[in-house]
Amino acid sequence: MSSLARPMLRSPALRVAARRFESTATQKATENAKQAASKATENAKLAASRAQEGLSRVTTAAGPAIAGYAKGVANTLGKVGGRTGKVIGFVERQVPFVVYYSKVALELGKFVFHNQKMSPPNLATFQNTYQSIIKSIQNRTIIQSTQNAIQQVRNIGPAQLAAGGVVAAEVLGFFTVGEIIGRFKLVGYRGEASSHH
Repeated sequence: MSSLARPMLRSPALRVAARRFESTATQKATENAKQAASKATENAKLAASRAQEGLSRVTTAAGPAIAGYAKGVANTLGKVGGRTGKVIGFVERQVPFVVYYSKVALELGKFVFHNQKMSPPNLATFQNTYQSIIKSIQNRTIIQSTQNAIQQVRNIGPAQLAAGGVVAAEVLGFFTVGEIIGRFKLVGYRGEASSHH
């Protein structure tokens, strides 16, 4: 290099220009990264919306198919005769009651749970409980605990039996009183008024 070129390279104007070009390169890289991130976000949103649409389509298509399958099974089971047919008919008649009262029990449970300010146990409690149950099944200690429970039942004394009988009688008495109050009648239910013509 010539001696004239060296001062030119050391001049502050060229150093500022070089820094300026470096900053625009950094800015361009930042902008490119932002654009790539926004495109990735848009693609993720698009994929999520498509997955949701596909799930809703599958759900709407599967609903009638499952209902049709259930009707077919019910029709097939309805053709069964004899004792089995009677049992199936009885179960089919009880399903609405069971569903209704299970919903009532669920709502009552929610009400009690909320008003008593209760909270469900955390995940660690569930894991500890089920792990201990699984370990006792794997180690066959559950059989020993069952045998211990049977032995304890055999060792119940007359005083404990009397106390248990008193508690059972109290429960039965309160249930009976509740039934009498609920029916407004001591025995049986009130029937519909018969219309004599």
